[in-house]
Amino acid sequence: MKIYGVTGWKNAGKTGLMERLVTEITSRGFSVSTVKHAHHAFDVDHPGKDSYRHREAGAHEVILASRKRVAQMTELRGTPEPPLAELLARLAPVDLVLVEGYKRDTHPKVEAFRAETGNPLIATGDPLIRAVAADTPLDLDRPVFDLNDTRAIADFILSEVGL
Repeated sequence: MKIYGVTGWKNAGKTGLMERLVTEITSRGFSVSTVKHAHHAFDVDHPGKDSYRHREAGAHEVILASRKRVAQMTELRGTPEPPLAELLARLAPVDLVLVEGYKRDTHPKVEAFRAETGNPLIATGDPLIRAVAADTPLDLDRPVFDLNDTRAIADFILSEVGL
């Protein structure tokens, strides 16, 4: 599987870019999976639902399955967060895995950048950021794309991974 990341600070446009890239790349006939890093606790089920009750009762893993989707939830219960490589190993084979976040991992990335956030560019100190998708012109030593030019960003990523 080919792996490419979208990174950036909070409110830089990462999730919107990821969504547009998945749509663009899958429309070209490629299969895509995603991994998203969250810095906070989250739930994919809700209090009172059976799967939630199973987890609350102490289950380590719960698989929720229907004819439309399967969700697997693992409670870490104090064990360390699994590294990205371990999560990638759990995925079924696809053409491309897009990874949102994981800015310190060693896969190539595009940085989403919005000037209005006031955050510095990560790219200036990280050679693994191969391009920047920004809402403002930037003078950098790597490609800079308009944050909304999804087609050009997808072309770049697909070229980078050899698809």
